[in-house]
Amino acid sequence: MATELGPTPVKQPASGAAPAHHGPKGVGEDNRIASQGRWATWLLAPTVVALAIVIVYPIISAIVMSFQKDAGLDPVTGLFTDGGSAGIQNYVNWLGQQCAAQGGGTVACPPGTLGGQFWSATATTFFFTVVTVALETVLGFWMAMIMARTFKGRSLVRAAVLVPWAIPTAVTAQLWLFMFDFNGIINKLFNVSILWTGSEWPAKWAVIIADTWKTTPFMALLILAGLQMIPAEVYEASKVDGASAWQRFRLITLPLVKPALMVAILFRTLDALRMFDLPYILTGGANNTTTLSILVINQIRQGFNSAAALSTITFIIIFLVAFIFVRFLGANVVEQSGATGKGKK
Repeated sequence: MATELGPTPVKQPASGAAPAHHGPKGVGEDNRIASQGRWATWLLAPTVVALAIVIVYPIISAIVMSFQKDAGLDPVTGLFTDGGSAGIQNYVNWLGQQCAAQGGGTVACPPGTLGGQFWSATATTFFFTVVTVALETVLGFWMAMIMARTFKGRSLVRAAVLVPWAIPTAVTAQLWLFMFDFNGIINKLFNVSILWTGSEWPAKWAVIIADTWKTTPFMALLILAGLQMIPAEVYEASKVDGASAWQRFRLITLPLVKPALMVAILFRTLDALRMFDLPYILTGGANNTTTLSILVINQIRQGFNSAAALSTITFIIIFLVAFIFVRFLGANVVEQSGATGKGKK
């Protein structure tokens, strides 16, 4: 007996399943991404060109100039020369700590020589940086802790804190110059007779006080942003557990605000290493208050190529400091991320 075979039933797709596409996958999506990439390139191109003009070109030009001699009289022949290649002599003049003595041998560079000026300015710059950043961090943290609390008039206090930072540095320096005058308000207020800009240590502390007054609000605002990211529930839970105020600050506030704190210290350190206008207006660089930036400006009057070498050295110093900070911050972030991932597992 023959068996009739009917048509083979067609398997229907499950309910809700997406229909199969037999064409090329994601062609439209790839075209859209490529179009966005082209638009992004065209939109970013003007910014990249502007940065190359105002940053990359001056850096390269300064490096090239630093290997050239300054035009002037040749100390050997007494003839005027147009310069020429100097090799690394400009860098040796700045970095060399030893100078030739008249009777042969070497002696320590006196302050009047290039090497003596460089190391003296470097020490002064790092002294200002360490002291001002330390003071501004402590005072800024204290101000941020106060502004993070809830009280009447908090918005007004936050706006008032910005006033010293908003004033231009040149104006700030001139105001403090009047206040540090021998007959100024500082001596009258504390009933002292100090020549603030007439001797070394009073002049240094005058620069430190003025810079701390101006830049502490900047630190306070950055740290305040980090404090506001800490959930209030964390503090409430610690109070329930019986943690004291010092324990909450040491075990909760400091660890959680550390990323914002380190960024604030990094920005302020890089700014302090480039300090110029405040000490220049207050003291003119006298009484051992000459920073690296002031030394660069003074050297420009003597020769552009030698000043270019000094500016290149200053750039390298600031770059190395920034590199150390970034590496330090990046290592902490990676370590914390790895620890978090292990905890979740």
